[in-house]
Amino acid sequence: MKVKMPHFQNLYSFYQSAELGSFKLAAESMFISSAAISQQIRQLEEQLGVKLFERQHRKVVLTQEGQILHRYAQQGFSAFQEGVRQISLDNTPNSIALSTLPSFAQHWLVPRLGDFCKQYPEFTFLMMPKNSLVDFAKEQVDLCIRFGPGNYPDIHSEFLMSDHLYPVCHPLYLKEHNIKSLNDIQNARLIEDARPDMDWAHWLKIAGIITDKMTPSLQYQGAHMVIEGALAVQGVALVRHSLAWKYIQQGLLVKIGNIEICSSYSYWLCGPEAYFNREKVRYFAEWIKTETEQFWNESVQAKASNTIILKDQEVVSNISLS
Repeated sequence: MKVKMPHFQNLYSFYQSAELGSFKLAAESMFISSAAISQQIRQLEEQLGVKLFERQHRKVVLTQEGQILHRYAQQGFSAFQEGVRQISLDNTPNSIALSTLPSFAQHWLVPRLGDFCKQYPEFTFLMMPKNSLVDFAKEQVDLCIRFGPGNYPDIHSEFLMSDHLYPVCHPLYLKEHNIKSLNDIQNARLIEDARPDMDWAHWLKIAGIITDKMTPSLQYQGAHMVIEGALAVQGVALVRHSLAWKYIQQGLLVKIGNIEICSSYSYWLCGPEAYFNREKVRYFAEWIKTETEQFWNESVQAKASNTIILKDQEVVSNISLS
């Protein structure tokens, strides 16, 4: 049943009086008279049909009904305050604070960030590598870049790029273990990211490679450490294309086989929707979207023509494991 709401001013007068425990202090904080506060509280009590305060000498005390209403009023006005904070003017218009995954920061973004700084020298940049999600209500962060489904609650997300998964190793490891195809990695040391989307067994199943012998012997909490493990000649790593491609181009890593599997996750630029109206955020969003699109198009074009790209749901057999 729809409830007729009291006048907003009366609710706010109640909230301030309950917070301060005094009609007089509430009146001073709102720049109105104590008589006006008393009248508004009386109107609210009459409409609700309950007594909200016990009037005592120099203070007021909430009744049981008043305590219940105060609890919800705190939640409501706290939400209003957060909304105002989010749409208010940016206090640091010339500084961009970005939270992103350590792996993406180290292996993709940092090498390219100099270009943004050249284009927009008026901005200072603070990068905060972290795996946990950002609480924009509590942290001084303008944007975050996340690798996931993109449907984060109460957060505006804009697509940056998808990704593919495939195995790589250092050229020395490739030579020492005589690895010429995916079939040859059965006796290799497998390196795996502990994230659920980077599961070797799942990748092998989708690729149509059935074996009981292949289990990861090295696990790291973080894709950046998986890449470093492969660069350190520790074994064959299951990696994301976005992080490994530059090392493949430099000859520091070698891609094994011609199978790539589409990740179920993508990269997203995230933040409160109101933040995307800020000039500095618009500039950075435009720049990184251009960079991710260019990277993806150029790297896909540079791959071998016999590359087989599978979706996560596909399971194939009898394919060339070159």
